Amino acid sequence: MAGQAGVSGFVAQGAVRKARRRCAAIAVLAFVLSGSACHAPAPPGAAASDVSPAYPESRRSDVVETLHGIAVADPWRWLENDVRQDRDVAGWVGRQNTLTDGYLAALPDRERIRTRLTALWDFEKFSEPTRRGTRYFFRRNDGLQSQAVLYVQEGLTGAPRVLLDPNTWAADGATALDADLPSPDGKRLLYSVQDGGSDWRVLRVVDVDTGAALTDEIRWVKFSNLAWAADGSGFWYSRYPVPAAGAEFQSANTGHSVYFHRLGEPQSADRLVYSRPDRPELTLGFTRSDDGRWLVITASAGTDARYEVVALDLSRPGAAALPLVSGFDNDYELAGTQDGVLLFRTDRDAPRSRVVAVDTARPAPAAWREILPESPATLVQARVIGGLLVARYLEDAKSAVRVFGPDGAPRGELALPGPGSVEGLEGDQDNPETFYRFSSFNRPETVYRLDVRTLSSSVFRAPKTSFDPADYTVEQRFYTSKDGTRVPIFIAARRDLPTGKPAPLLLYGYGGFNIPVVPAFSIAALGWMEMGGIYAVANLRGGGEYGKAWHDAGRLANKQNVFDDFISAGEYLVREGRTTPGQLAINGRSNGGLLVGAVVNQRPDLFAAALPGVGVMDMLRFNRFTAGRFWTDDYGDPANAADFTVLRAYSPYHNIRSGQRYPAILVTTADTDDRVVPGHSFKYTAALQSSDIGPMPHLIRIDTRAGHGAGKPTGKRIAETADQWAFIARHTGLQLPPGY
Repeated sequence: MAGQAGVSGFVAQGAVRKARRRCAAIAVLAFVLSGSACHAPAPPGAAASDVSPAYPESRRSDVVETLHGIAVADPWRWLENDVRQDRDVAGWVGRQNTLTDGYLAALPDRERIRTRLTALWDFEKFSEPTRRGTRYFFRRNDGLQSQAVLYVQEGLTGAPRVLLDPNTWAADGATALDADLPSPDGKRLLYSVQDGGSDWRVLRVVDVDTGAALTDEIRWVKFSNLAWAADGSGFWYSRYPVPAAGAEFQSANTGHSVYFHRLGEPQSADRLVYSRPDRPELTLGFTRSDDGRWLVITASAGTDARYEVVALDLSRPGAAALPLVSGFDNDYELAGTQDGVLLFRTDRDAPRSRVVAVDTARPAPAAWREILPESPATLVQARVIGGLLVARYLEDAKSAVRVFGPDGAPRGELALPGPGSVEGLEGDQDNPETFYRFSSFNRPETVYRLDVRTLSSSVFRAPKTSFDPADYTVEQRFYTSKDGTRVPIFIAARRDLPTGKPAPLLLYGYGGFNIPVVPAFSIAALGWMEMGGIYAVANLRGGGEYGKAWHDAGRLANKQNVFDDFISAGEYLVREGRTTPGQLAINGRSNGGLLVGAVVNQRPDLFAAALPGVGVMDMLRFNRFTAGRFWTDDYGDPANAADFTVLRAYSPYHNIRSGQRYPAILVTTADTDDRVVPGHSFKYTAALQSSDIGPMPHLIRIDTRAGHGAGKPTGKRIAETADQWAFIARHTGLQLPPGY
């Protein structure tokens, strides 16, 4: 049975593990790749540099639960405790980091990689601007700033001035500017602050003319949209009740509610606008229509885009919420208003989405009027801008932007620089101006201004880099997965890399939550390619590349399809001669970390190195912490017997296969991650290190005040990437090019 040699049946593994325990107290900073530090006995024929380090002791407990009639051991459950409050967990983290730091410091190319990544990172980066009144608000990072700075300028040609500089908020750079939203007249700016990578947010307001902070401060905000009242008198937000002391970063979040805050008043005076006390597990989002009349509120039970929708008529203070859609069956996103009716992008009766008009006087689906029908491409965004309908599609994971008249008649398609990814395209329904960012694997983000009526684009901000995008190639291919499904894959590399010769290759995947993985620019990925490696991205089922059906084919009981797609991608790359199992590394974060952990268990022979980041590793307890209960939409509920059977079959923590030779593994997480709590990675690492899975190193790198990823300072991003690339370079045989 899968997992029998894993957590559900942990037993001592003999002399190898005893030797590791004897060495655990030795100062691991002395560890070097030559094997001169204390090690477990090497298997016959193993190279000295392949001998695993002496892992710190991970205390085992006798926790066993009977779930659906099956005894499941969980010997490292104590590692779920909050590292900030549990001294034993903090001690374990310190010992693991000491071991990992010593190992990474001994990698001969690590500092050269870090130095070069720092140089690559050092160029200007811009967001697309938001226009309010005559002012434009945008973010800029001058290159290596920990956080991007928010600027404002008068008109398109005005001189930008700093409005908010989050780099002054914390000495370690780990306090970040999250969302920012100018008031309709551009005189106030509402913004949210993220500290140490946590999902909790604090809302504040600044006067745009003077830069002075207003007294308004809103706390316990999480997973919230923001919207100003049309007259700028205040704003809407969503929050949770105040959590119990000491449980802020691990307890499950319930009781999400929408409030209105009037400027100048204390948070205690905020007005409750909408809540669902009958369903406290729901998450509530909202959008205010451009005409200022409607607040459209969506309620969801999980991560799936399946909503109930109500509307508040803001022209009638105190009016009851008007139900528009009942039942949690489909996706609905407000696209704008037209002739007094609401336009929605929806996948109801259209798995790849369409646009419909909903009259609030007759909201029943039978009365809806179709504006934009479903097409072979996947419609991922629709907005009314300048009286026209601007639609962003995915065609085989690549962006396409088309403009339609109010009646849905085609008006033209935006000419893009090539295959890549478009983001942005927000704007006002009465103004034809909008902005978008375009990028690809070899092309950093350039910000364009677009007139939707003429479809003419001009550069608003463009980066100047130390590398030439023309030096890299990007190609899209298709391969066949285990069950015959055709799956896209992008392959990017240096143009001068010899063809027909296998090379170290890094394969990335995600495959979940209806999230498409698009050909967007990544400095980290470009750094790997510059080193001489190939970078590949597989568009796995479970994502949103081909709409609802593609998502459904990779979730719940179909989750194994995601793993099969990823394994098939690796086999395809080997079969095509792009790499070999001894040169193939894999990478994924969050749900992608789960992916990496699962496929390593299923096919340890296929990979040389693995980088599971902030992964969901215990599939039997993920729903017990913070936002984990939302993920049952994709994973299923461990409390359900049928779901439990599926989850237990692939859970990375429960299926480590003792007796198999595993690739080198570097787990990454952060102590302040309250999205996927670090206990997942802690327990998984303890299980790896306590299993007989071969001589390669199985290490964990635990960052501080870094969270799940959002808001991570630039310096921390560079340091983590350098450590990861040095690790996989060592274990895929990558040799840095001359002069690197």
